[in-house]
Amino acid sequence: MKQLDTPGAIPRIPRGRVRWIICGLLFAAVVLSYIDRLVLGVLKPQLEHLYGWTNSGYGDVTGYFQIVYGLGFLFFGWLIDRIGPRAGYMLSMALWTAGHFAQVLVTSTTGFVIARIPLAIGEAGTYPSALAAVSQWFPKKERALAIGIFNAGANVGAIVTPLLVSFIVAGLLLDWRWAFIVTGLFNLVWLGAWFALYRKPADHPRLSVEERAFIEAEPADDNGRAGFRQVLRHRQTWAYMAGRFLIDPVWWTFLFWLPGFFSKQYGYDLKSFGVPLVAIYIMADVGAIAGGWYSSHLLKRGVDTGRARKRAMFFCALLALPVMFAVQASNVWLAVLFLGMACAAHQGFSTNLFAIPGDLFPRYAQGTLIGLGGFAGAVGGFIAAKSLGALLDTVGSYQPFFIACGCAYLLALLVTHLINPRYTPVTNLTAEI
Repeated sequence: MKQLDTPGAIPRIPRGRVRWIICGLLFAAVVLSYIDRLVLGVLKPQLEHLYGWTNSGYGDVTGYFQIVYGLGFLFFGWLIDRIGPRAGYMLSMALWTAGHFAQVLVTSTTGFVIARIPLAIGEAGTYPSALAAVSQWFPKKERALAIGIFNAGANVGAIVTPLLVSFIVAGLLLDWRWAFIVTGLFNLVWLGAWFALYRKPADHPRLSVEERAFIEAEPADDNGRAGFRQVLRHRQTWAYMAGRFLIDPVWWTFLFWLPGFFSKQYGYDLKSFGVPLVAIYIMADVGAIAGGWYSSHLLKRGVDTGRARKRAMFFCALLALPVMFAVQASNVWLAVLFLGMACAAHQGFSTNLFAIPGDLFPRYAQGTLIGLGGFAGAVGGFIAAKSLGALLDTVGSYQPFFIACGCAYLLALLVTHLINPRYTPVTNLTAEI
């Protein structure tokens, strides 16, 4: 192999694309994660009819899922800093697959709350593992794009789920339980691929000299450990947590409640609301990749990191505003447009928000920070789920909640900027033995 003439030199176009294969595996894992968590939401109208569920009961299912998910985020954020993304992702998917299959054993909302506990704990490891892997495999100038690509898996999962569930239940005329069984089997294939293909860059046998130099050109501090108290001392942590607390509830609401929205607002059922959901999440996919590409483009032009991230988030926040009018839309496709713009805005905004751990913290502290952010977002999601369930059972309208969704991103950007205006990296963490 050709050696680099200068130690630490960065090839403009490094030979080899192993890092993008890793990104593809991360993308697939996020797809599977979202399929597994969304099967229940797609089945909600049918299960409501079969078993007499209320909106408040379904709010309990989604709300408690998010609380356990948030606690799982704290656990996996801490764990990934210690065992790394390879072992962490395998443990994560094994747990959530067990919880996914367990849902075939229950029919009540209380039963689903209990069955989904391992699903929530396991799925909480998805983003800490994926973000840690991206931090290992991608330099800063490509990091937001890589995050955007695997984050787009959320939208692909959201697109595939209604089509797949509709085909299994309505097309093949199978019992609703088969939707959980079939989708859970895909996870076993991914686990085998991840075990075979993932290694650290320094240990990967297929990595070229040029690509390894490109990845490792930015010095990384992998030595040390940081506990929750040490990470919480820094304003950068609170900026990240505040952003997650404010925007995550919007995304959770869309994921779990949009099938119910189309059923209530337009009379759509399992056979008909798939196409509107597909359109919405295709727009979200575009937003995820575009948001990551835009800030990466600005960085390559020499714009400083904080300005590039915040500029991308600002444009995404503006894109979310029309969702406030989704309930008043004169037809379903205008509602789809408003909701799709909001989902695109969320994914582009979150792609840049998710870059904060890699941008500002040493690698040994990033998992802990990601866990804290995920917990904050899950607390916000729990509050939103309980509130929306009660709101629909009393007022009967999504309008107040969609107004809050439209304003959430500008508020999140303002709060994160006020807490962390200079976007300064943290360099003084004290290692915890």
